[in-house]
Amino acid sequence: MGVTNQTEVRQFMFSGLTDNEKLKPFLFILILHVYIVTIVANVGLVAIVSNTSNLQNPMYYFLSVLSLVDIFYSSTITPKMLVDLKCFARIISFEGCALQFFFYAALGSIETLLLSTMSYDRYVAICHPLHYVSIMTKKKCLCLVLLSFSIGFLQSSIQTGCAFTLQFYGPNLIDHFYCDSPVVLRLSCSDTSTCNLVTIYIVGALASSSLITILISYTLIIFSVLNIKSTEGRRKAFSTCSSHLMCVFIFYSTVLFTYMRPPSSVFTVRDKVASIFYTAVTPMLNPLIYSLRNQHVRGIVIQSVHMFSRSQLWTSIRK
Repeated sequence: MGVTNQTEVRQFMFSGLTDNEKLKPFLFILILHVYIVTIVANVGLVAIVSNTSNLQNPMYYFLSVLSLVDIFYSSTITPKMLVDLKCFARIISFEGCALQFFFYAALGSIETLLLSTMSYDRYVAICHPLHYVSIMTKKKCLCLVLLSFSIGFLQSSIQTGCAFTLQFYGPNLIDHFYCDSPVVLRLSCSDTSTCNLVTIYIVGALASSSLITILISYTLIIFSVLNIKSTEGRRKAFSTCSSHLMCVFIFYSTVLFTYMRPPSSVFTVRDKVASIFYTAVTPMLNPLIYSLRNQHVRGIVIQSVHMFSRSQLWTSIRK
């Protein structure tokens, strides 16, 4: 039968995380808790930065923007994943799949660019401390954020337009738990070589340019810190960078593992585990790492918890 006589696919089905019915309740509870912690931690960090005068500087400005991105980034994938763990039919419409991929690709790219921007901020703070305020002005910080968002949504539009304007006449089973370009392209009846190259080029260009920026920034930071004579001074300088480096390593290691491989590679359980890490776990870890490793933020969090506990105790006593 010719392609013209076949029915065009209007919805997709996900293979999901697992078909093991005994494992699904455990995964549902685990991922639900991860999502709740992600939302609470990121909203809390944004609130702390917004309401604390000592944190009104470029580093925490970028961190609060990163937290906002993580909230929407996680919400693009996780709620649908949770619903599918409780439902037998894991279905998404063609338009819904395109929309999910559009925001997923855009927000993931924005996160990548923000991480490199934060490394540049640390470079200026440590290597040019006397000129930090004049270099990292509010206008420049806003421009860097707007540039990250512009590039993120532009490349996402290109990838989404390339993938979802192809012909899909079946099968419609996506071997994943969300709509991602490599697995969607495998279902197309059209020639996907161009779209595969577009995906590899865009992901590779964004990842490599961001990593190069981070590597150059931290190479210069290391040389600058080594020239500090005080041991305490070197320790403080490195401590301001350790949280950022941990977030960078976790995010990039899983992203590069998933995307920087030939498109013909077989999708395995390991790919799904890596995908869970950078779509659900990493957005949760970012605020936790920065909060727990920063003494000032940690102190504010502890103080807030104590104040909340006292208010709850006083409310219960009055009742």
